[in-house]
Amino acid sequence: MAVITSATGTTEVVCARRTESNDIPGIVSLVNYSTEICFGRINVVYLLEKANLAVTLSNENNKVLAHAAFFDYPNWNIVDQADWEPFLHQNYNNSKCTPLNTLFMHLFVAKEEYAVGCCQEIIRTVFNAVPELHFILLFIPSQEELGSGLATIFEEMVSVPDSTLDMDFTLLVCHRHQYGPLLYIRNARVEDHDDLVPIFMRHSETLRETYGEYFLAEMIEAQDEENHAVVCEDNGAAVGFMSVCSQVNIQLLHECFDLATFHGLCKPHPDDVLKLPQEPNIETGENSVKVLHSIDAKTEDVPSQASDTVATPSPTGSVQTNVSEVSSVCNAFHPVYRGAVSAFCIQLFCIDEKHEARSMDFLHFIFNLFPDKDFCIITVPHLVPEFLLIQNFVRVVPFRNSTLDQELYVFHRAGLLKSFNVRRATTSDLPAVEMLIKTLDLNKSILDDLRIFTLARRDPDGTPVQAFVAEVLDQIVGVSVVRNEMDIEYIRSHYNIEDFIYFNHHQKEEHGHLYHFALNPIFHHYTKYFLKEILRLAYKSCLYYPIYPQSEEGKNPYAHSLTSALHYMVPVRPRRQIVYPLEKLGINAPSKQVSKDQLSYALNHINRKLTLEPKVSVNARIVVVGASNVGISFLETLIFCPHLKFNNLTLISTHGLPGKNLPGLNHCFNEKDYALMSLCSWVNVVVGKMTGIDRAAKHVVVSKGKKVPYDHLVLCTGQQYQVPCPTGADITKLLTNREVTKSYKQRYTGKVPTNLFILHDDQDCLKAIFFSPFFLGNVIVYGNTIDTYTTVETLLSLGINGSRIHLIQLPLSSNVTCLNNNAIERAVKEALSMADVSVYYDSILAQWNEGSHPDPITCASFTSNTKPFKLQCSAFLNFSHKGVDYETFKAINEACLVYDGRLVIDTNFHTNDITIRAAGPLTKFSNIYYANEWTHSNFSSKEIGFQLAASILNLFDPTLEPVSEPPDDMDRLIPMYKGCKIQGGVLPGGYNYLYISKPGIPTRLDVQITQPNYGMEIITGEAIRGNYFRIHINQYGMVETITCFSKKPFPVSNYICLFGQHERVLNNLCSRWKEGLISDLYSYFSEPWSLAIYHDRFIDLKKELRQILTSKQGDGLPSLEQLACEIVDGELHLSEKPKKYLKRFFQQSIYKKLVEESILSYLNYNRYHLPMYAWPGII
Repeated sequence: MAVITSATGTTEVVCARRTESNDIPGIVSLVNYSTEICFGRINVVYLLEKANLAVTLSNENNKVLAHAAFFDYPNWNIVDQADWEPFLHQNYNNSKCTPLNTLFMHLFVAKEEYAVGCCQEIIRTVFNAVPELHFILLFIPSQEELGSGLATIFEEMVSVPDSTLDMDFTLLVCHRHQYGPLLYIRNARVEDHDDLVPIFMRHSETLRETYGEYFLAEMIEAQDEENHAVVCEDNGAAVGFMSVCSQVNIQLLHECFDLATFHGLCKPHPDDVLKLPQEPNIETGENSVKVLHSIDAKTEDVPSQASDTVATPSPTGSVQTNVSEVSSVCNAFHPVYRGAVSAFCIQLFCIDEKHEARSMDFLHFIFNLFPDKDFCIITVPHLVPEFLLIQNFVRVVPFRNSTLDQELYVFHRAGLLKSFNVRRATTSDLPAVEMLIKTLDLNKSILDDLRIFTLARRDPDGTPVQAFVAEVLDQIVGVSVVRNEMDIEYIRSHYNIEDFIYFNHHQKEEHGHLYHFALNPIFHHYTKYFLKEILRLAYKSCLYYPIYPQSEEGKNPYAHSLTSALHYMVPVRPRRQIVYPLEKLGINAPSKQVSKDQLSYALNHINRKLTLEPKVSVNARIVVVGASNVGISFLETLIFCPHLKFNNLTLISTHGLPGKNLPGLNHCFNEKDYALMSLCSWVNVVVGKMTGIDRAAKHVVVSKGKKVPYDHLVLCTGQQYQVPCPTGADITKLLTNREVTKSYKQRYTGKVPTNLFILHDDQDCLKAIFFSPFFLGNVIVYGNTIDTYTTVETLLSLGINGSRIHLIQLPLSSNVTCLNNNAIERAVKEALSMADVSVYYDSILAQWNEGSHPDPITCASFTSNTKPFKLQCSAFLNFSHKGVDYETFKAINEACLVYDGRLVIDTNFHTNDITIRAAGPLTKFSNIYYANEWTHSNFSSKEIGFQLAASILNLFDPTLEPVSEPPDDMDRLIPMYKGCKIQGGVLPGGYNYLYISKPGIPTRLDVQITQPNYGMEIITGEAIRGNYFRIHINQYGMVETITCFSKKPFPVSNYICLFGQHERVLNNLCSRWKEGLISDLYSYFSEPWSLAIYHDRFIDLKKELRQILTSKQGDGLPSLEQLACEIVDGELHLSEKPKKYLKRFFQQSIYKKLVEESILSYLNYNRYHLPMYAWPGII
């Protein structure tokens, strides 16, 4: 916040922020004739879309008072955007302007009376936002004068005497030192104490409480050759402090962090042991490669001996933060460094908020204090937000077994060099590039692409190729290869890139595909600048980088090399795709570029706007236990936050990351969804089972005693099928179920038979399928869930004869069956009978092997409501009952977390430990809510995971408003989530089954139908014929349940979109049904009219239409919502029926036109997905 004063003395409190799209009308209103004279005719939308930085000043009412846009090339098209630097040096006296330290103003508008104050505030904001910036340049026509605002900050730059410059334009310059000067750094003195103490106290009083009132003065007095205290000074007052020390616990750092990239922070020594003996070619997932050059830094007054390093990309091309996998070899072998320690550390640092942007000014001075040291390091607690100073440091990846509760950041003295130059690659660069990347996994691919560029500038198929190198003091330290993005229509239609750009303002050739990117980690803080220069020199506005899933062989033919740049790009959410009835559509089908089916990949993106927009790094250790749907949804939500970068996400899972789901096994996430997320690029994976939680030490104990530390623990283990416990009933006594005293739900404690298969996840299913050829006798499927039916169908499809399959169904625990539909149940029973599958109802496992040793199971006996029976058995597949895994329960219980049948949570997912959250079927709500019937099991797992992530994002996302406490009368209500529940699979007989329903407590269907407010049901086809479709419309006309049972496959994702829609939206479904116009719902919902409903942006259209109808669209004209409320409240007396009156009002008012325009605009904008509709221009 700042206060500006107008020419008349009026003051305004203003806020400087990045420009948003809804500022455009306010900016346009400030454009006047003098604006066009200075800047030319401006398209504000286009300008904002391409600007590197756009800043808006708004007042307390969020009204735009001023705006400025800045680019990295000149305005008025004075010179080609790639060649302005030599142009400036040839024609003007100032030769210090470089692409690193210069921006060009392309637009400035302001409310006239506040122009001077607004201009100064914007310039001050820009210099603070871009610390490397030293010059802001502006070209204006020579005969024109600047307005009152700009005239106060710009001065003319003098051209050289022999310049051949066209004198139609004048170049103006604004210098940093006028608004954000470099700070003066010196050694601290005791008299600085009084200036510094208030700064420290504003941040924390812990130091004073720990070390006493005068700890700072004592630290300053204690300076010696190894310890120095430094201050930064502004106008004679100390505004920042830094304490540095040459004593570093290097052994601890070697044990906890992978420092191979930086040669262990030591000087090279002949006796260094850098790799295992007898294995000179060992490779790890993210091993660092060293390319030792010397950087002659004499001209920059920085000592040489820089160790150039390049991080190795993973086979998938992503930055592998997977500590479990990366460190497996590192933990077995750690390099031994015998050279002298080459690092000093920052012990204490604090700076006034006003001067924080100049934190890097300290580094020149402190490196000169230790001329024999090459590295400056700093450690910070995980929960400390990443401040501006360490944003220029390199974060070091910790080893898997590290329990140090600190993050380590490293900065090399060569990183102070400002002569970082990006240019097009030449043939003469090949040897230097080859040396730089010689140990990268894809070095041959990089060199091949570089040769293609130097020889032909394009691929054999004609795709343009561009290559760039980054150099410092004439030494190459980075390389990148970019191609034109030839598949941009596919990307637009399959990924939400329009979350970040206005697609129509970018030409096709402005989209680039980033293939290779390698940069010396010493210059890691220049990554975004490197990308910005690539965009400028390549004439691109956007870059895209795909991450393809890794194959089972560990190789990826589509791999691109990319290292740390991935963290500066934003992951792009995939879009839900319509399943098109191509045969029906014919020539009206989407183009092949849109509808083609190709290998799925995760997409990352950067554009000109994002190059100067910082991400917020979150170092908090967030540990998720369980790769359940809730856990995956939680992680998905976090990694797709574009402005946040989570460095320490960890997943503990028995089988690692999911991704091999069998068809029909999971309706939340499938194999394609996992490929589109690329969780392995962002999440560390620990393979194992949680066996303990140490709340005091804040770590999770995993099988084999491994410890995983956490700051926030999220338990999402769910419930699993348990090993069945035989009741022990002696069937020779002809016992029935009523005479069995031991519960079959008790925990089994004996030896688990080897031929007992409990299918928890896709890995267990694949294991069972692998062993299925060895099922030589009877196969028993035990349970009464839908999984028993899908398992029987799978066994039949594997070629196992139905006569060998025995389906044993337990007594129901409630009166609701798993299918809850009599027609479907009859069809399934008929299919089982036709396949010769034996079905036994209401049967309970009594004994294995007649009570003798159970491994392997050769026979199993059961009791029933009538007489017991015994079956021979070669494989026993169990789906008897689900429960919390015993080891999970034991870990929770021993950690003293409240457990009452399930883990107890509140409505914000908290357990009785504020740092431990839980969600999913593992949990239940506390008894204070009086809602024991409602648990997370009643709701959509995907929605639960999203809401869980939203609760934790409130801790880290600075853009979110603080969460207010609920009113006293509302804090005892549980949240009711609205997402639909989905179950389905392939049932016996080859029937494809899908059931979509609203969240709720299961109730028998025949009971629901008898309720007076049930609504109506529409059924076409018959279950026995395999063309059954049932849709339930509630009393309000909303689709509440959908049941599909068909021999033919159907588009599941399309039908999910029908849930929650009003029947009128579905082409007047109810009236058409009553008129007998619908005979087959499958055919009805594949007609072209329905495809817009399946579109992923249909929900946005509905919101837009609702906003039109609920807002006033003219003076004196009430909104339709207001009108409806007046009718309901009896305030409006009508002579006709309310519905008829509202319809007439809508048709005669402006609302009808606005609604039609909105719908046509939606169809027009999304015509690449919806070409079957007519849109403006063709009618």
